[in-house]
Amino acid sequence: MIRERITNGDITPGEAMPSETELESEYGIARATARRVARELREQGLVYTVQGEGTFVGEPDVPRAPRKTPLYQQIADEVAVRIREGEFRPNRAIPSEKMLMEQYGVAKVTIRNAVAFLRDQGWVFTVPHRGTYVSQPEEWPGSAE
Repeated sequence: MIRERITNGDITPGEAMPSETELESEYGIARATARRVARELREQGLVYTVQGEGTFVGEPDVPRAPRKTPLYQQIADEVAVRIREGEFRPNRAIPSEKMLMEQYGVAKVTIRNAVAFLRDQGWVFTVPHRGTYVSQPEEWPGSAE
């Protein structure tokens, strides 16, 4: 079905194909099947994957349609909202990489980039071999300096 959408021009060169999560929900398929879809389309030369960004139609030299915001940053922004709204509290751990990967349907590298982005902004801090925790509100972006 995705191959047909590509050949019909419904998904054009440079455009992202549906994510694994979107394929799962749209077609009622398992994660492994969604991965196999992308792999087979790659093997057929119809799409290519950019780690942490997605799978795109066409050859790798075809300019990609720009995302407004990188996926890792979208995830980081959602986690920051959850921190600001009190779902994740100061000095408490945010969900593990594995939990975030499952929740957002993305690869580990995407979650690691999102957490690094949150850390760079001051939302969280990481304790090696322990986890990542919510920073104190005065460390958050936009707080009084």
